[in-house]
Amino acid sequence: MSRVPWRHSLVTRLLATSVLIAIAAIGATAWLATRTATRAISQEQGRSLTDDKGVYDMLVAYAAGHPDWSEAPALIRERAAKLGRRITLMTEDRQVLIDSGAGPSLATARPSAVVDPLNLDLGLTGGTERIDPRAVGPYLLPAAERAELRAYATKAASCLDETGAAGRVVETPSGRPSVEPTAPDTSGVLARCAGGLDEVVTATEKKALTILGRMTGACLGGVKGGTVVVSPRFTAYILSWKQAADRVAAPVPGVTVAEAGTTARIRSCLEKSRRTQLQPYVAPPALLFVTDPDTGTDETTFTLSRENTVRIVTVTGAVLFATIVVTVLAGRRLVRPLRALTEAADRQAPVVISGRDEIAHLARALQTSAEQRRAMVNDVAHELRTPLTNIRSWLEAAQDDLAPTDAQLVDLLHEESVQLQHLIDDLSDLAAVDAGTLRVHPEPIRIRDVIEQVTDAHRGTASVRLETSVDGDPVVRADPVRLRQVLGNLVSNAIRYTPPGGTVTVAASRSTITVRDTGIGISADDLPRVFDRFWRADESRSRATGGSGLGLAITRKLVEAHGGTIDVASVPGEGTVFTVQLSG
Repeated sequence: MSRVPWRHSLVTRLLATSVLIAIAAIGATAWLATRTATRAISQEQGRSLTDDKGVYDMLVAYAAGHPDWSEAPALIRERAAKLGRRITLMTEDRQVLIDSGAGPSLATARPSAVVDPLNLDLGLTGGTERIDPRAVGPYLLPAAERAELRAYATKAASCLDETGAAGRVVETPSGRPSVEPTAPDTSGVLARCAGGLDEVVTATEKKALTILGRMTGACLGGVKGGTVVVSPRFTAYILSWKQAADRVAAPVPGVTVAEAGTTARIRSCLEKSRRTQLQPYVAPPALLFVTDPDTGTDETTFTLSRENTVRIVTVTGAVLFATIVVTVLAGRRLVRPLRALTEAADRQAPVVISGRDEIAHLARALQTSAEQRRAMVNDVAHELRTPLTNIRSWLEAAQDDLAPTDAQLVDLLHEESVQLQHLIDDLSDLAAVDAGTLRVHPEPIRIRDVIEQVTDAHRGTASVRLETSVDGDPVVRADPVRLRQVLGNLVSNAIRYTPPGGTVTVAASRSTITVRDTGIGISADDLPRVFDRFWRADESRSRATGGSGLGLAITRKLVEAHGGTIDVASVPGEGTVFTVQLSG
């Protein structure tokens, strides 16, 4: 066996691939582990505002309900002591408002957030509204108006209960009640029962909403022929003067946009006007710093020490070395059967490989293939030897004047040459099947015509009675030449194994063709082998029945090429029936 160069060896490629995978996997694992550990320690030690957004929420809530920061120091110091952090508030020009404790200067530090209830940080709140709902300002209702609106809300909730829905009354930060369904409102009951609640405007709200409407209209540059009316839910409508007086929420004719929620400009003006209206009632914007009391940083930087770095490198190297060793040993174990199989193939010798893996299956398949190839060569040599020996014997007898060169000799030689031609044709068909080049050319043909052609061709030489039975006039798509070959092989086989005086019947119904004989039959043990190559019932290779043992193997391949199936059933001493089912 010529040794394969290492650069082309399967072992080399397997080991190289395994080592590269191991290096990449271990390196990535070490990097990820280090990054994960560093991030975890950094998050644990830093505890920045992002990790404790409660500080931001607390200060926004305070700012929404107070006009300044004068009452916030005690609140901030209490939260700073609880967190072990330094909390500082500065004006937008970096003037300190409140500081929970002494520490490094924060004049150039990056603020954790800007506390402004009129311009929320959506990244921290996770919401969509820029104005905090707790900033109510002039919309804060007195007790009497709250009671009045709660009566309407209670009535709306009762309406929901009567219709089979469920709802509850909740109070907004301004004190205005609202009805919320406690289950999905798929039928629109809430709009029917609680829709009128928004039309009830208290004196406090009316005053504030009227001012807000004027401010929004001024932002829009005025509304020709009408005015801007804002609902208690801060939805703006452009109404005519009469509609505004009647509180009919309908758009002015000719005005293309009626509701603020559908127009970016109106929505922007409404939000801008709300900020202006609420500004005197909330604390001014402030820069928020949540830092380490000692360093003044908003997060702790974690760096691996030299000792920890060496430890990680050492452990990673040990794991890598162990992985390479195991991979080498496993690779040698895996390719050992392949090496033995290759050496056996070079020596043309059998090899025994135990196991149930793919290599063992491959070895057994190659072994079986080699045995079949040797058996096929022997069978072909045997089939060729007999007619060639007969031809040679008769020719030598004629050459030595031991046999007359008459018509009988010519017939004998012709018969033997025809037998050779049949064998060569069969081998050619099998070679085409094995190479995948066997082609059929299907076309609509009448089965009756094919059956008659085949039976007529065999009646002159058959010593048995040939019968046909065709139900109707079925038509199938098949290659006429190949279908005649299929029926010819089956009929020839039936005649060959049917004694004189017997009957061979060829029948057809729709796309099913059967060839039935009254011959010697086939034993149950031999039935699974009838379509094997070079298999014949007469194991002694007697030529009394003729045939090469290839006809039925070719027949099955031709039927399968048409997308059909062929089956056989037999009773020894009574006969055999072959059934061909075409695809139609």
